[in-house]
Amino acid sequence: MLMTPPFAAPGELIPLLKKQGYAVLSPQGVCALAGCELAELNALRAGWEDLPPDAHLKDGGHYRRRRHSCFVADGGALTQAPHRAHWQPVEYNALHGGMERWFEPMEQAAVEAPAWVKLLAALADVSSQLKGPRPWYVEAHQFRIDTTDGIGRPTPEGAHRDGVDVVAVFLVGREGIKGGETRVFEAEGPAGQRFTLTEPWSLLLLDDERVIHESTPIQPLAAGAHRDTLVLTYRAGNFQGAPG
Repeated sequence: MLMTPPFAAPGELIPLLKKQGYAVLSPQGVCALAGCELAELNALRAGWEDLPPDAHLKDGGHYRRRRHSCFVADGGALTQAPHRAHWQPVEYNALHGGMERWFEPMEQAAVEAPAWVKLLAALADVSSQLKGPRPWYVEAHQFRIDTTDGIGRPTPEGAHRDGVDVVAVFLVGREGIKGGETRVFEAEGPAGQRFTLTEPWSLLLLDDERVIHESTPIQPLAAGAHRDTLVLTYRAGNFQGAPG
C-alpha cells in the first residue's frame, strides 16, 4: 500500500522547514504558493516527452533521460544563465561526483512559460525566507526514469545531499509503475519518513543542509512505464563547479 504524503498548507511551509528540514505540498498548495493555475503547470508536462538519454550513467544503465538549465533568481527577477555543465563533488555524489556532465538545455518554450517564471520565483522567495535574502543560483533538471532495463533508478547514487541550500522535487508524472517511494532522513540523526508522491505537481521541499533524501527504484506494471520529475536546486553564492 502506498503511504500518503504528509501534505502541509503553504502557510506552514517555512515553520516546517525550520522545524524538521523538509515539507510536502499538494498540487493545490503549489499553485497557491506560485500564484498559478494547475492547467498552467500541466502545460509544462509536454517538455518531458522529448528528453535526450543521459549518457553519463556510470552504472551502465539506460533508464534515465534528462535536460538541464541554469538560472539566477534575484529580487523577483529571473534570468537564464549561459549553458553550463552540471558538477557535484564526490562528497555529495559518490557515483557521479567530480565529473563535468553536459546535458541538453531545456526547451525555450518551457523556460519562457509564465508558470515556469512564477514557480522559480516563488521558490526563490521561500529560500530567502528560510536562509536570508540573496541572489539564488538555480539548477533545473527535467528527469524521466523509465524501465528500459527492467528497473529504473531515480537516485542511483543512493541517499544523498545535493551540496546546495534548498532542493525542490516535483512529481510531474507517474505512469504504469510500482515503487518510486520517497525517503527523507535527518543528516545528523536517526529520524526519517517515507511516502509516495502520486499526484502531478506535488512537491517535496528540502533544507539540503539538514536532511538527505532518495527515491526507491521503479518497476513496470505496463508498457511504457516511467516516472517524470522536476528537480530545482537553490544555492547561495554561485553555481557548483569544478575547483580551479
